Amino acid sequence: MKVQKQLYRRLGGWHLYTLQNTMGFHFFTFSFESSGFYWAMRILLINPPDCGRSIPEERYGIDSIKRIFRGEPLALESLAGNLAGHDLQILDLKSEPQGLEACVEAFSPELVGITAMTCEANTALAIASQVKSLCAAKVVVGGVHASGDPSFFNVPQVDYIVVGLGRASFKELADGLAAGGAPAVTGVAKTSSVALKFTPRKFTTADLADEMPPRYDLVEKYRAGYAIPALGVTMGFVATAAGCTHRCDFCCIGSLTNSKYLLHSTGSVLRDIATLADSVQLIRLVDANSFGDTLAAESLCEKIASAAHPVQYVADARADTVVRDPELFARWKKAGLRAVVVGFEEISDTRLKAMNKGSRTRINTEAIKILHDIGISVIGDFIVDPDYTPEEFDILEDYIMKNNVDLPMTSILTPLPGTALYERMRDRITIEDLDYYTLTNAVVPTRMESESFYNRFAQLLANCHRDARI
Repeated sequence: MKVQKQLYRRLGGWHLYTLQNTMGFHFFTFSFESSGFYWAMRILLINPPDCGRSIPEERYGIDSIKRIFRGEPLALESLAGNLAGHDLQILDLKSEPQGLEACVEAFSPELVGITAMTCEANTALAIASQVKSLCAAKVVVGGVHASGDPSFFNVPQVDYIVVGLGRASFKELADGLAAGGAPAVTGVAKTSSVALKFTPRKFTTADLADEMPPRYDLVEKYRAGYAIPALGVTMGFVATAAGCTHRCDFCCIGSLTNSKYLLHSTGSVLRDIATLADSVQLIRLVDANSFGDTLAAESLCEKIASAAHPVQYVADARADTVVRDPELFARWKKAGLRAVVVGFEEISDTRLKAMNKGSRTRINTEAIKILHDIGISVIGDFIVDPDYTPEEFDILEDYIMKNNVDLPMTSILTPLPGTALYERMRDRITIEDLDYYTLTNAVVPTRMESESFYNRFAQLLANCHRDARI
């Protein structure tokens, strides 16, 4: 037998020893810390496959509403980054949809983490059931839906639910389980046959665990598939912030941070960009608002410009931020900013107010002009209300065309559990099956006849994407 030793420097440092037989097969692992030692665990992190159902396709044969690109599971890469000392794998079922059984049988995980958006929640439960049928691993579910509606996952095939950001809390859970305990971790609920109980976590920048980089290497075999085929470019994800500065009533982001806006350190962002810069052409800053702190955005811009990596960037910003500080975006353009995602949402001030958006149509229009004058492409998020009339569809399409929105991203207003919109619309909801919560289905009745609504929605997408570009 041989011993491999790795030294990790964190909180005073600790040592990981892996004993292997001479053929190199994993035998067992344990870690020493100042508080004692624990056996390291085999941890499998799973990104669900493409899922969700389509009313327009199932009922009316409208199959033109398709995904534009596939991105990497940064949330899982970030979890893995903070799990040094454990034996880790990431299974991206969006890239490898038939890979679950073979992966579980080969890796024999002791702990399995599954992330899920709302439309993936049912699939996450099916994955949990399959995992339990294949091995004796503890199963943990986290992500957007678990944070907005944790009770949904209070079922026998799930052992723990991570509510909110999980980078730090999942590590605490994993380390506690590895030490042989049943840890009580804030922000983590243990499933129960009765009502779910847990202590909410008070999130701070410590929960970002910036000192531990995402494990981008764990998805290397999938990297070529993380791309925008229409543009022929590969894309990587980097986070600069968690949460958002505003409280739009349809948005589920707030449940991840208890409505706090938490900035990653500039150093950690630059490190992550440098890690990806040689393997991708476009870096997507995957934040709800990359410019929520304009001073931090200015500092980051200067350092990105100095680093001069051969990549371009896509980032999110609010329209009112663009209007208040156009010079900031001009400097970002010089640093490589190719496109900005702006949540315009609506072209009706009345509806914008009802959404608690905190913006106006006039500001949205001014922001589009400013970005175009600078030479930055505009990726515009718009939301179609199920109450739309044919005339309102026409007005929205006319607005998008006249303002030359480069890539309109149009969804259907969907009351996601855990949002203020859900509480406001729950009495109108007629479709409870979360498979349909893809943001391309109306889960409340439409004002227009249903088939006419979906045909007009599909036509809107087709017309506005005909000359799409970024």
